This record gives sequence, C-alpha cells and structure tokens, in this order.
Amino acid sequence: MNKPAASKLGLAVLISGNGSNLQAIIDRIAAGTLDAEIRIVISNTADAYGLQRAARAGIPYTVIDHAAFANREAFDAALIDTLERSDGIDLVVLAGFMRILTAAFIDRYAHRIINIHPSLLPKYPGLDTHQRVLDAGDQEHGASVHFVTTDLDAGPVIIQARVPVMPDDTPERLQKRVHSVEYQIFPQAIQWIAEGRLQISGDSVLLDGARSPSQD
Repeated sequence: MNKPAASKLGLAVLISGNGSNLQAIIDRIAAGTLDAEIRIVISNTADAYGLQRAARAGIPYTVIDHAAFANREAFDAALIDTLERSDGIDLVVLAGFMRILTAAFIDRYAHRIINIHPSLLPKYPGLDTHQRVLDAGDQEHGASVHFVTTDLDAGPVIIQARVPVMPDDTPERLQKRVHSVEYQIFPQAIQWIAEGRLQISGDSVLLDGARSPSQD
C-alpha cells in the first residue's frame, strides 16, 4: 500500500465492544507517533463502550445494528454506504469487530482492511483463543495483525508479538497479557501503512522489501 507522505492516513475503525485497541490508536495519534486520522468509528452494537471513547476524542461515530438487517449482505451494503459517504477513508481497521464480512465487502476494500487477532496465526483462528492455548498446553501465546481476506483469520500477517504462558494462567490473565502487546503492534502496523512501507507479495507481507518481522 502506498500513501502520499504529505497527507494523513484516513482510518475507519470498526468495533463491537470495549474499544481498547481503538483507544490505543487514539493515544498514539494524540502522542504524534501515528501519522493517521480516524475519520469515523462504526459499531454494530449501540452499547459498545468504544463509542464513548470516540465521543471523548471528538471522533465522528455511528451505529449500524446488524440485528436490523435480514442478512450479512444487507448489513455489509450498509457498511459500504457509510464508508463511501465518509471522506478520505484509506484503511478499514477491524478493532474487535465481531462480525464476519462478506466476500463482496472484502473484495471492495482489498488490501485496505486489517484486523487484530489474539493468537499467533495461523494457530487458533476464530474464537476462544486464550482457552484453546491453555487447553493445548502451549508455552507461548500472542497476537497478530493481518490483512483481511475471504478466508477467516488467514490473510497475510503484518506483525506478531509473543507473550509467555504462565503455569497459573487463566484465560482472563492471558488475555490481559496479550492485550498489552496488541496495543503496541496494532498502531505499529498502521504506521507502516501510513509510511507506505508495506507490500503484499503472495501470502506474505514485505516491509521495506523484506519479510515483515515479528515483535518479540
């Protein structure tokens, strides 16, 4: 992805709940370490706490309630309409957005949608990753930022971060540890996109022409 250096990367951030990753992005922008601007926050649930985070930061937001639509296609069409009516959306950021997008939506924004997933992909796509890691007896866990494709949690990975699994971990403790690295790598991935440093090559992401590193 290439973005002119003179302009801010325009973000649409999609959420479903607490919005802690949204807050991490807001904080990095406010600190001047992320060359982006959140143009709109969209939630599929009216009670998402992330909407309050957007309001406090003065960011436009809206609710598109998925329950009001007959099917995924109709919901995604409403999403597309909202995005197209928003000025300057360069990147769609899925920050805890708990909806599976249709192929039509993903194809429309190909290479312009990223997601944060709480596992070291390709391990543990889908839900309940923290419990699954504990059940498997893994010694490490983590998070991945990836481009979104029509295959669930299977798009090219931009960056990963690893955390240890402790003997006395619960899913809640492990989730908290994973969150701490999510808040670092998600803004980092967006900054690389803002700087035009990423290139998708097949199933891989290149950073400055080389394979993108993980963050330990």
